[in-house]
Amino acid sequence: MDLQSVSYVIDTFFTIFAMTLIIFMVPGFAMLEAGLVRTKNVSAVLMINTMIYAVASISFLLIGYSIAFGDFGSDSMSKWAAFLFQMAFVGKVINIMSGGVSERAKVMPLALFTVIMGGFIYPTVVNWSWGADMLAGTFLDIYMYDLAGSTVIHSTGGWALLAAILIIGARNGRYTKEGGVRVIPASNIPLVTLGAFLLWIGWFGFNGGSVGSIASKESADAVALTIMNTNTAGLSGAIIVGAFMYFRYKKLDITMVLNGALGGLVAVTAGPDLYDIYTPILIGAVGGTIVVFGVSFFDKLRIDDPVGALSVHLLNGIWGTLAVGIFASNGDDITLMGQLKGIVLVAIFAFVISYIVLRIINKIIPLRADRDEEMQGLDVEECGLEGYPEFKRAF
Repeated sequence: MDLQSVSYVIDTFFTIFAMTLIIFMVPGFAMLEAGLVRTKNVSAVLMINTMIYAVASISFLLIGYSIAFGDFGSDSMSKWAAFLFQMAFVGKVINIMSGGVSERAKVMPLALFTVIMGGFIYPTVVNWSWGADMLAGTFLDIYMYDLAGSTVIHSTGGWALLAAILIIGARNGRYTKEGGVRVIPASNIPLVTLGAFLLWIGWFGFNGGSVGSIASKESADAVALTIMNTNTAGLSGAIIVGAFMYFRYKKLDITMVLNGALGGLVAVTAGPDLYDIYTPILIGAVGGTIVVFGVSFFDKLRIDDPVGALSVHLLNGIWGTLAVGIFASNGDDITLMGQLKGIVLVAIFAFVISYIVLRIINKIIPLRADRDEEMQGLDVEECGLEGYPEFKRAF
């Protein structure tokens, strides 16, 4: 076997392994969301996450990949491995959305939106940034560096979530007429913790695999640095949120600390291969801080996001993409203005198209469960199977 064939095999194996780590994020999102919602909605949350993985993946296989990249093909590894790696990403965009509309959104309309997101909306964003680039040579051409998707994945999903929340509204009883916020506690903290760490582990494939190769000394070093910086930003986000919660409230809220870690991970995703080993500490700390203030900010606007996805994914997707322009600008390919242009273009496209599509779906199949269904819990109405049948449900 010649050296080129060895490299081909190594990169194929590496890409499939990275893809497998990313797929661990499916149960990661599912467990995180199942732990944060009330027991009467757990089966519905798990069903939505399962449908997202299945429907988004098939939509990307049949339609989306060709829009994003053109024909199947790769010279450096098996084209099937290259496809599987990209397919692993697509469901995460809608996973970001699913938790934020939980406890009042129905399964079937979300599955229908998943077809559109996986087949058309997300692949179009990928085309502009990582793929065939239909905007090349136009004034809209994006010169944005985004290694693994702070904007392409996380902000795209965040904009779609914002559109969905504006359409379906808040959970019944979440906000009082006087402007107060009713706390709806998580149902299973161990599940939240398990889900967050599954996501954290999956991020190593998410970012490390995006380097694209590991079959040389240089590329192996790049992968290792990328994974190290990814982990560092998560650590920093967790620590800064833990410190903030302790010094302000004298309490250590594990759900906020975990979301702080996830915020740091989102923020570093745009450029973990570009930074030295210290910069991710700052990027992750800012990311964790954004989560803390973002949650309060959205509650003040009465935008009900049960899992904090807008703060974690949308706001930190923006911050992480800007951070590349701030800390890794090289005056040529990577500039702060180029990063900002990409953020704005994706924001307008993802939000407007998602809003229009969701409005149309809502006319055909209402996105939101009615009040009685929401009070009883979506497990009974949507799934006919309760996640915790022996528990007394609290309304």
